[in-house]
Amino acid sequence: MSAPRVLVVGGGIAGLSAAWGLSRRGFAVELFEQGPLPNPRASSHDEHRIIRHAYGELEGYAHMMPAAFRLWEALWAETGARHYDDLPVIYFMRGETAWYEPTRRSLDRLGIAHAEIPLAEIPARFPMIEPAGLTRVMRTAGGGILYPVRILTDLVKLLGRRGVALHANTRVEAIDAEAGTIRTAAGTVRGDAVIVAAGAWAARLVPSLAAAAVPSRQAVMFLAPPPELEAAWAAAPVMIDLGEESGTYTLPPRAGTRLKIGDHRFTRAGDPDGDRAGTDEDVARLLDAASRAWRGFDRYTVLERKACFYTVTEDERFILRREGARAWLCSACSGHGFKLGVLMGDAVAGAVAGERDAASLTRWAAGLDIPD
Repeated sequence: MSAPRVLVVGGGIAGLSAAWGLSRRGFAVELFEQGPLPNPRASSHDEHRIIRHAYGELEGYAHMMPAAFRLWEALWAETGARHYDDLPVIYFMRGETAWYEPTRRSLDRLGIAHAEIPLAEIPARFPMIEPAGLTRVMRTAGGGILYPVRILTDLVKLLGRRGVALHANTRVEAIDAEAGTIRTAAGTVRGDAVIVAAGAWAARLVPSLAAAAVPSRQAVMFLAPPPELEAAWAAAPVMIDLGEESGTYTLPPRAGTRLKIGDHRFTRAGDPDGDRAGTDEDVARLLDAASRAWRGFDRYTVLERKACFYTVTEDERFILRREGARAWLCSACSGHGFKLGVLMGDAVAGAVAGERDAASLTRWAAGLDIPD
């Protein structure tokens, strides 16, 4: 008897991880990606991304992180390469924020080390940071940097070795969630199940998603620091600036990557098929936020301005749910999806295998399961 056949739509971290999880469970898997594999336009494609346990009021996701780390380690073991740097993640808070108390609580429950850094020590320890306006600085363990391009590339190669049929440059035009079919320019492909993990394009295949999640055009900048700060940046941790009027995240130039800054304020607008060069309008807010977070920001050289896309929900929670008799939707973005992508993909693979029911999967993926 042949193995059940599952069609995965989308070659970002969620789709590739779903295919990996399905192949490990004995399914026959075909994966369809509208661009190359990996696709530079995918939400997952980047030089580096943050991984962390600190999650503020979204405490359910903090409690997912141990399982996510276990899956990352399983992936490193199978690919033979560990694309992760274990680094402190430092939070620079400016003004009152509701983020601190639930973060402290969840880190304590998870046994993740954290400590406050005296404000008087900031200028000497972090000369690139603007100290004016800081009210609290928190150092956390259990985090660091993931290297997405390397991870995606290794996953694609791994899936090929596992016998997954990879269809690059193959746009899926429609799915039939009841029949378990997809339609491409070449015709209709039938499976026993379909997983839609199409990132910012998912609502084009599952129109009902548009009411809950919209594509959001987000700006990031890659920079070169002034010469006198090169050594400090080379040794820097991951840094997140939490202000009442602005906020940024910064990844240092590690392992051949460039210094990157972005913000977590959503535009909730844009077409993911559009141009990805960062415009003046794209970066205006980010430039203002960066000047508040970094001391002497005007001394930095902008190497690249870039726009990326991911879907965003109103509450920043993920959407994993059953669609019809034979399809599943995996929309795990909202600006914090990559670190959990391997877990979300594996979870929907487990649901296809009957390891959990649809209702519990949806609740869990929304971060609503918080241990007592």
